[in-house]
Amino acid sequence: MPLILGTNSIKDTGYDVDNSCRFNGADSAELTKTFGSAGNQKTWTFSCWLKRSTDQIAVADHVDSILEAGYGSTPWFVFTLNQDTLAVAATAGSSVGWKTAALFRDNSAWYHIVLAVDTTSSTSSISNGSTDRFRIFVNNVQQTLSGGSVPSQNADLQWNGTAGQHMFGASYAGQFFDGYVSEVAFIDGSALNPSSFGEYDSDSPTIWKPKDFKDDVTFGTNGYYLDFADSGDLGDDESGNGNDWTEANLAATDQSSDSPTNNFATLNPLFNSAITYSEGNLHYKNTHGSNSEQANATIQQVSNGRWYWEIKMASTNNDSAYEYFGNGYAYVKSNDDIHPSGTTTVSNGDIFGFYLNYEDGQITIHRNGSQIYQSSTGVSLSTNTALVAGFDNTEYQLNFGNPIHSISSGNADANGYGNFEYSPVLSSVNFYSLCTKNLAEFG
Repeated sequence: MPLILGTNSIKDTGYDVDNSCRFNGADSAELTKTFGSAGNQKTWTFSCWLKRSTDQIAVADHVDSILEAGYGSTPWFVFTLNQDTLAVAATAGSSVGWKTAALFRDNSAWYHIVLAVDTTSSTSSISNGSTDRFRIFVNNVQQTLSGGSVPSQNADLQWNGTAGQHMFGASYAGQFFDGYVSEVAFIDGSALNPSSFGEYDSDSPTIWKPKDFKDDVTFGTNGYYLDFADSGDLGDDESGNGNDWTEANLAATDQSSDSPTNNFATLNPLFNSAITYSEGNLHYKNTHGSNSEQANATIQQVSNGRWYWEIKMASTNNDSAYEYFGNGYAYVKSNDDIHPSGTTTVSNGDIFGFYLNYEDGQITIHRNGSQIYQSSTGVSLSTNTALVAGFDNTEYQLNFGNPIHSISSGNADANGYGNFEYSPVLSSVNFYSLCTKNLAEFG
C-alpha cells in the first residue's frame, strides 16, 4: 500500500491542508444533518482523511463510527472502523454487509478513505472487492471486501435521503469516532475514484497526498465540503451549497493544525494500553495505582535539529513524573516539586516548556515561561523525543504544536507551524514544533 503522510513526509506538498477537526469519543462529539430533500441515493462518493486515536486492540468490541443514517428504519446505512477494519452495513433491496481484509492500526499517520457507491452498475460480484456498486479505497488502493453481498441493482441507500438524521462521527448506538478528520467531501450523483481528491507526490511517488479538488468536482444538490477552517463553525460547508452540519460537543479547541499535509506528534496508544488516552491522544491520564506507566510520542526518530513542546499539568496529586531525552535526565517531579534545579512548587495549570537541542546536546526546561533547568552542553541524547511516565492519578495535556487547550498568547515556530503558550525561541535560537514538515527539513 502506498505510504501516506506519516512520520516520513515531505516539506512541500503543493496543496496545504491547514486544519482538521479533533473528535473525542468520550465527549460524544458528532456532526449531524437532516436533508430537506433527497439527493441521488444510488450514486455518490464520500471522501475524507482521518487519523485514528483509539487502540481498537486494547478496547474490546470498540467501533469508531464514521457515517450513519436511518438507524431503526428501512433502509439504513452505517460505515465504521470496526476492530481495525473498515466495515459497511446497509439495507439496499436486501441486507448487505462486509468489511475490508486489510487492518488499519496506525495511529501516527493519516489515511485517505474513499467510499464510492453506484448501485446502477450491472457488476454484482464482490470477489476481491471488485464490485462497481460499492468500492472502498484506502490511500488510492481498492480494498478487498468479504462477509456480505452487494446492494441490489438500482437500490436506494439510506445515505443522502430524508428519512432520519445523518450522523458523522457518531451512531445511535453510542459509538463515537476518536481521532482527527480532514478534507471531508460528499459528491451527490457521481461515483469518483480517489484521484479526484488526491495524487502521488512528484518527488516522492510512494506518498499519497491531498490535492485541491474543490473547483474540479461537481458536488451535486446535497454535496458538501468541510475544511474545518472556521473554529467557531466546524460544520460549515465550503462547497457553495450551504449544506452546513450541526456540531454537538465540539468546541473551538477541537480545530487542530494536525493535517494530512503536516502531521503533528501525538502520544502513541499502541505503546502502553494501561494509560487512558483522550483528546486526540494528547491527554494522558494514569490511574494505575502506584505503578509507573510510560507513554511515547508518535514522532521519535529525531537525531538532529532543535525541538520544542509543552506539557500542561492537569493533576498534581503527590505523584511522580519523568521526562526523558534518551540518556539525558530532564526533570523529576516528586511530591509536587521540580528537581534537579532545587524545589519549585508545581500547580495545576502550570505549563512546562521543553527545549531539546540536538545540535549542542543540551536540554532546557521552562515553567510558565521562566527557566528552571538547563543541562550543560554535550549531553548524550538518543533518538527518543518524548517519553513520559507517571504515578497515581497523574494527568498531562501534551502540546506538540496542536494544543487541546486554549492558548492565550499564541506562538508559532520560525516556520510558522505550531501554537504554543510560550515562545519556542531560546536565547535568540529557534526551536521547532514536532511535525512532519519540520522533520523533513531538520530531522
